[in-house]
Amino acid sequence: MLDDQQLLRRYAADGSETAFGELVARYVNLVYSTAFRRTSGDELLAQDVAQLVFTDLARKARLLPKNVVLAGWLHKATRYATAQMLRSERRRQAREQEAVAMNALTSESTSGWEQIHPLLDEALDQLGHADRDALLLRFFEQRSLAEIGHALGSSEEAARKRVSRALEKLRAFLIRRGVTTTAVALSTAISANAVQVSPAGFAAALASASLAGAAAGTGTALTLVKFMAVTKLQAGIVSAVLVASVVAPLVLQNQVHARLGEQEQALRQRAEHLRQLHAENERLSRLLVSAKISQSLPNDQFNELLRLRGQVGSLGKEVKELTRLTAVVSTSGSNVIAAMEQLWSGRVNQLKQWLEGNPSEKIPELQFLSKRDWLDGIYPHTLQTEESYRSAMSIMRANAQAFFQVAS
Repeated sequence: MLDDQQLLRRYAADGSETAFGELVARYVNLVYSTAFRRTSGDELLAQDVAQLVFTDLARKARLLPKNVVLAGWLHKATRYATAQMLRSERRRQAREQEAVAMNALTSESTSGWEQIHPLLDEALDQLGHADRDALLLRFFEQRSLAEIGHALGSSEEAARKRVSRALEKLRAFLIRRGVTTTAVALSTAISANAVQVSPAGFAAALASASLAGAAAGTGTALTLVKFMAVTKLQAGIVSAVLVASVVAPLVLQNQVHARLGEQEQALRQRAEHLRQLHAENERLSRLLVSAKISQSLPNDQFNELLRLRGQVGSLGKEVKELTRLTAVVSTSGSNVIAAMEQLWSGRVNQLKQWLEGNPSEKIPELQFLSKRDWLDGIYPHTLQTEESYRSAMSIMRANAQAFFQVAS
C-alpha cells in the first residue's frame, strides 16, 4: 500500500487520477468533519468547503514539501477555506437583506405615493422658488448635487443643505395635511413616481405644433395660452384640432388620392365578391322555385340562402358608397378637395338631421361651431350605424365645450 508521499509524487509526476482519488478517499472524512464543525453543522456549506480544499490540493500538489504531513496541511487548508466561505456567505446574506429592505421600501413608497401625489403640487407651490427649484432639479430631473449647486449659483454642499431643508418643509406640509411619512420615504416615493414618460412621438408632435403656432402670429399664441387652462381631455382635443388646421391644407390632397386609390381597389374586390354572391344567390333561388316552398329546401341550404341575401344587401350599399368615392378620383387635381368637402358636407347635414331626431344629444355650445369645425369633427365617420352617429356627436360635443372655454 502506497503512503501519502508516494501518492503525491505519482500524481505530481503524471497526473494520476487513481493516486489523487486514493488521497481524497483517505482524508475526505477529516476535511468534511472539520468544515462541518466550523460551519455550525451546515452540510451544504461543509461540502462546498471540502470541494474547495481538495481543488487547492490538486493545484498545489507539486509544490508541497517532501516531508509534509498531509493531514496537518489539509486541516489548515480546511480552516482557511471555511473562513473564506463564511465571509462570502455573510456578504451574500447582507446583499439579500439589503435587497429585501429595498423591496420593502419600494413597496412602502408605492403605497405612500397614493397619499402623496394629490398634494404634491400644492406642497411645492408653498415653497420658495429656490427651494422648489432645488427639489425639481434633484427629484424630477435627477440632477447631481454639484449640478444643482451650479444651477442655483452655489456650492455642492450648499445645494445638499438646501435640498434637505426643502424636503423637510415639504414633509411638514404633508404632515399638516394628514400624510405621515419620513424624509427617506418621501424622497424615494417622489424619485420613483413623480415623473411619467410621455406617449411615444408626443414630443415631436408638440414641437411641430408649437413652432407652427408661433409662426402663425400672436393671435395663435394667445389661443395657445388660453387653451393651457383647459382640462387634459379638452386640451388634447384642442391641440389635435390646431395641428390639423395647420398641416391639413398641405397634405390633404395627397391623402385624398391615396385613400381613394385604396377604396377603388376595395371597390373592385367587393364588386367581384358581389358578383359571386349573386351567382350563388341565383342558384339557391332556382332551388327554391323548383321546390315551390322555401321550407322544402334542406335546412343548411335554406339558411345559406338567407345569409347570402343579407350579404348581397350589405355589399350593395358598400358598393354604392365606394362608387361615389371612385367618381371623386376621376375629378381633376384642382377639384379633389372641393369634391371631398362636398361629400363630407353632406355627411355633416346628415348628422344634423339625426341630431334633430335625437334632441337629448344636443348641448348649447354646439351653436358656436363653424362649418369647418363640423367638417373637422365628423371625419372619418361614415354614419352608417347608430353607433357611428353617437360617436361622431360625442366628438362634436367635446370640441364645442373645449372651444367655448378657450373663447371665454
